[in-house]
Amino acid sequence: MALRESLNKFKKQQEKCLSTLTSISARAAPPDASQPHRTSPESTSLASAKASLPVKFSDDTERLQQINAIRKSHVGAQIKRVIDVLLETRKALTPEQINEVCYVDINGNKAVYDSLKNNHKVSYHGKRFSYKSKHNLKGKDQLLSLIRKFPEGISVLDVKDAYPTVMEDLQASKAAGQI
Repeated sequence: MALRESLNKFKKQQEKCLSTLTSISARAAPPDASQPHRTSPESTSLASAKASLPVKFSDDTERLQQINAIRKSHVGAQIKRVIDVLLETRKALTPEQINEVCYVDINGNKAVYDSLKNNHKVSYHGKRFSYKSKHNLKGKDQLLSLIRKFPEGISVLDVKDAYPTVMEDLQASKAAGQI
């Protein structure tokens, strides 16, 4: 009898979580009111077919567990995830875009937000975060001129994150005898 009660309780929890997820996704993607919405018979039948198919909570459990683990992780681990994403993409991203990519809720965690704003590897431009390398180099010519400014040499660690192909440019310059 206790097993049946536990099963019923679990089913109710799943239904509650499903309704929560549905309401969150409905809020996350509001329809665009500025454009007129035309419906065709095919689109309405397709929409009703999608609506009639139930989405099981258990189908998304693994992703939700991953999100939960990330959000409960230490602030430093979350900051590292964000910096890694910014380094990979090399784009200025909003907190919402960062949340979509690596599940770190910057707006919901003041410690992460403040740490990113004050991090020396992150540049904050009003509403966007971007990666900031130690040396602002855009290509091989700027790399070579920087290396020539330091006759005693410069550490590879100082320039390896300057731009995506910096390591290949260093190897090519070394092979060509330019450095």
